[in-house]
Amino acid sequence: MNILIVGGGGREHAIAAAVAKSPKAEKIYCAPGNAGTAAIAENVPIGVMEFDALADLAVEKKIDLAIIGPDDPLVGGIVDVFEDRGIRTFGPRANAAILEGSKAFSKNLMKKYGIPTAAYENFDDPAKALEYLETAKMPIVLKADGLALGKGVLICNTLEEAKAGINTLMVDKKFGNSGNTVVIEEFMTGREVSVLSFVDGRTVKTMSSAQDHKRAKDNDEGLNTGGMGNFSPSPFYTKEIDDFCQKNIFRPTVDAMAAEGRPFKGVIFFGLMLTDDGPKVLEYNARFGDPEAQVVLCRLENDIIDVMSACIDGKLDETDLKFSDKAAVCVVLASDGYPEHYEKGFEIKGLEAFDGKDDYFCYHAGTKLSDGKVVTNGGRVLGVTALGDNIAEARAKAYEATEWISFANKYMRTDIAKSAVK
Repeated sequence: MNILIVGGGGREHAIAAAVAKSPKAEKIYCAPGNAGTAAIAENVPIGVMEFDALADLAVEKKIDLAIIGPDDPLVGGIVDVFEDRGIRTFGPRANAAILEGSKAFSKNLMKKYGIPTAAYENFDDPAKALEYLETAKMPIVLKADGLALGKGVLICNTLEEAKAGINTLMVDKKFGNSGNTVVIEEFMTGREVSVLSFVDGRTVKTMSSAQDHKRAKDNDEGLNTGGMGNFSPSPFYTKEIDDFCQKNIFRPTVDAMAAEGRPFKGVIFFGLMLTDDGPKVLEYNARFGDPEAQVVLCRLENDIIDVMSACIDGKLDETDLKFSDKAAVCVVLASDGYPEHYEKGFEIKGLEAFDGKDDYFCYHAGTKLSDGKVVTNGGRVLGVTALGDNIAEARAKAYEATEWISFANKYMRTDIAKSAVK
């Protein structure tokens, strides 16, 4: 089979690595890809939002399966464009990707179908939002309705912070039209856990749990980022919690989307908060998380092409998902200054140290090839990932492997998975 993977980050490198293990994969293309995918696929310099050019490429290369990685093209309707051109595609159509594309939609869906989530109100008028805040309990959470690179969520501890946040999102339009509508949500306390799932429109099969570290600095300080590290499975996600979520969150969400005439095929990322009142949904994503994909897909024992095909064909109920019993920890090597201001273009050395090591992976995120050298090309540069018999061993191995890599401006958190080890 000829496979096309759309995207160029760490998630797409992890997907490409999983696809490359399948005997069914003859030729893999990545658009646009990065320096990591270049080692296992042919990179094609087409942007993820260039739908017609990507569809033309798929037809030209006789693509048997297209896999869409990022949120923007999914919400924008790339699957609709591909399927209308007869291209077999893994990912939700636009009317289902709205589950991530509009937080107001997803909150209303949860309210309508009784899926546990935080109390909230939606506002498209900044004056009314400010009026509501006057009587709201602090701390409070503000969420831009649309996509905002994972940074459109503001946790406000005081009324002044909340008012400033409304101005940032709705008046100054820091995230553009994503802030036209804002969700004001109660602040939930507890431990965050992510659960990725394969979905075929009616059946949902969950992957292994994972836990992200969003803040830029140790001890969960600093600005929100796209993710500074991850571990899987989460020791806090027990069988009892899973049973509750399967019954009250996972299956009801898939059923709700089908009932709304928006059958979801692809990956639903369930962002959960384990509160004192039980698990509640923090957010939905309509694709693999990043860096969740890095710690989950390296443990997948199935042929990923078979699983994705089952999702497309509505036969996921015939698939028995299997994951390694090993734990995985991913430590992101970032450019110092991320997520705000940082320099790019520094040569990365030491990548060859990962060659031939079964339990070690180096997923490229913000990299590119320049004059035959791999150089930094983003805020999150690499996802150094390791497997171990438990979280503690995987963590020790991942941090050991971060020392093999060097580049100017290298930065990482030093406490990834520390809480899980404790």
